[in-house]
Amino acid sequence: MPRKSPFKIILTNEEREHLISLARKYTAPYRDVIRAQVILMAAEGMENKEIGKKLNLPRKTVSKWRKRFFYKREKGLVDRPRAGGPFFFSP
Repeated sequence: MPRKSPFKIILTNEEREHLISLARKYTAPYRDVIRAQVILMAAEGMENKEIGKKLNLPRKTVSKWRKRFFYKREKGLVDRPRAGGPFFFSP
């Protein structure tokens, strides 16, 4: 029996419109588009495994973004600061 996610996503109209526009932007970073698609599919009632198959993502990754969106809404879809120095290449 497939596991059901305890994090049920219910979107407001504003959130839905924002995520749809983000998912359709071809100039947006790929990670943002994928995260928006994950949340939109989760809001439609799809399971993590099914979303992962459609988007070619591991179930664990889908679960991570669903959970972060559930607790922090759109702020949860932004990358957290990472440890270490800034990422850059010297000339």
